[in-house]
Amino acid sequence: MTTNICSFKDRCVSILCCKFCKQVLSSRGMKAVLLADTEIDLFSTDIPPTNAVDFTGRCYFTKICKCKLKDIACLKCGNIVGYHVIVPCSSCLLSCNNGHFWMFHSQAVYDTDRLDSTASSSGVDFTSRNHFLCSAIRSNSSSFQVQS
Repeated sequence: MTTNICSFKDRCVSILCCKFCKQVLSSRGMKAVLLADTEIDLFSTDIPPTNAVDFTGRCYFTKICKCKLKDIACLKCGNIVGYHVIVPCSSCLLSCNNGHFWMFHSQAVYDTDRLDSTASSSGVDFTSRNHFLCSAIRSNSSSFQVQS
């Protein structure tokens, strides 16, 4: 797998919540674009969400590439919030990627930036365990803006 950590190191890390029920889905989300179609905005994470989502439906393949996918749904409300790349295709593995294979649809989740220890909204170095959450999750998802 080709991973260029330097190009992703300064990306902002976010808490991802379900837009339908406000359930926290991940505390390690990042804004992403679909490798097979760069017009599609997503959020992604590298760690399987624990006690927040479960698989639903059958596996399927994309039309643009050969990745094998399976939808994931929020455990609290049951809505589909994204998908997991079960088996990435060779084309996507050879593209610049960050190793995130848990994808969340921007229409189904909202994000809150994680803050570093100085209360600055900045990229989090995943090699350091010294970062922590400094902000509360807002109860109104409409106050969040998706960056392009």
